[in-house]
Amino acid sequence: MNIRALFIDMDGTLLTGKNSISRRNMEAVYRLMKQGIMVFLATGRHYEVTAPYHREIGLKTPMICLNGAAIHDAETGKVMQMKTVQLNEDRFHHLTSERPCNVLIHTAHGLYCKETNEEIDGWTITGKVSPQYVGDLKQANYQDVLKYSVRTGTPCTDLSALFKNEAKVIDWDDGFELVAPNISKWSAINSLLSKLHIHPNEAAAIGDGPNDVEMLCHAGLGVAMGNAGEKVKAAADLVTGHHENDGLAEFIERYLLTSYAV
Repeated sequence: MNIRALFIDMDGTLLTGKNSISRRNMEAVYRLMKQGIMVFLATGRHYEVTAPYHREIGLKTPMICLNGAAIHDAETGKVMQMKTVQLNEDRFHHLTSERPCNVLIHTAHGLYCKETNEEIDGWTITGKVSPQYVGDLKQANYQDVLKYSVRTGTPCTDLSALFKNEAKVIDWDDGFELVAPNISKWSAINSLLSKLHIHPNEAAAIGDGPNDVEMLCHAGLGVAMGNAGEKVKAAADLVTGHHENDGLAEFIERYLLTSYAV
């Protein structure tokens, strides 16, 4: 298989639990780029907390953010492509207020959230941008929503199912996310591949979460991390090691680097 492009998820794939890139992962990506394979980040994160890692690696490729709802230019960070999600806001806030949860609303103009937490504080430090608003979201003046994230701490498919007629639903163990219908990391990848004249069979994708399933199914080579759930592993062509044990580098070294290829 002739792979010309690799799309890498961030949390649970590229990054360790401490939000850092291991030396082995970094070196494997460097060698891959030197070999002429294009490397992209495809993440659920927003641009501000994606760009620092993009720069650290030295990537010159567009960034796929917010589960494919936005694609950002490598150099300027400007939005190349964006798809907003349209919900009945009154209904959304009524339904999410009926149970304890935090709500995060990622917009084209920044993050709005019901409350801050350690993760959001970490984003502020990494991206050097604070949330636009913290508090009662029914009182917030936001627009151009790219992704809603509802954090309940437990699976809540009964609640997420209520939005399936309005949005694409991504269920997690601690809640769910909503993006525009037909939007996914794969939809963004497919758009970039078309512009670059790269066939989907010439692309590889690697990830660990429910938001990675489509890209693992449709890429020429889909790879699940060892720390991925069973549904994600079932969608992949192969499974590599755990993200804390350099599973990304293990895959690159074994299957993509010429000197290691079998």
